[in-house]
Amino acid sequence: MGRWEPNARDRLAQAAITLFLEYGYDRTTVEEIAARAGLTERTFFRYFTDKKEVLFGGSEALHERIVSTIAEAPQETAPLDTVAAALESMAPFFKDRRDHARARQALLAAHAELRERELIKLASLASAAADALRKRGVTEPTASLAAEAGIAVFKVAFERWLEDPKAQDLSRHIQLGLEELRAVTASTSTTVTPAAPPRQPARPARARKP
Repeated sequence: MGRWEPNARDRLAQAAITLFLEYGYDRTTVEEIAARAGLTERTFFRYFTDKKEVLFGGSEALHERIVSTIAEAPQETAPLDTVAAALESMAPFFKDRRDHARARQALLAAHAELRERELIKLASLASAAADALRKRGVTEPTASLAAEAGIAVFKVAFERWLEDPKAQDLSRHIQLGLEELRAVTASTSTTVTPAAPPRQPARPARARKP
């Protein structure tokens, strides 16, 4: 039997972040990450396919949380409110991980390939949310619009959370983002008057015969 390594995934993730910041993402190898964590390369590949995936571990858990929260919401809940509940349910995943998240964000900002991978992850979460809404009977384009808008709110809220000097909880930033979204999309009482049809040019007067 293999030796049990407690918290191996977290140790590898932390070691990777530290080395990426110290020596650069491109110059850091899997061998170095495993050594810094006090583990073997074999253990590394038990949890991650490559060093890029170290920065995106946990995506499966977020995916599952979004899908299950949407599925379990009361049937009468509006689509956007359902997505809002799913977003807030993800906040505990990031509790006490602000420093780690900030370091990760700095790496994403410095490397285009990592930013691309992050966008793929967010798109996958939006797709999962839309599919879960459709299974609740929400039709298109409402399901996709609610899901895409929700993930956009989460992205902005996450960035604000990282920069918040008051260190408010991520869920609070999600709530604020949703409030701002509703304010932007709220219908107003102003009636839009349709444009008047263009006026036809006046016909020249016909000359009288002598």
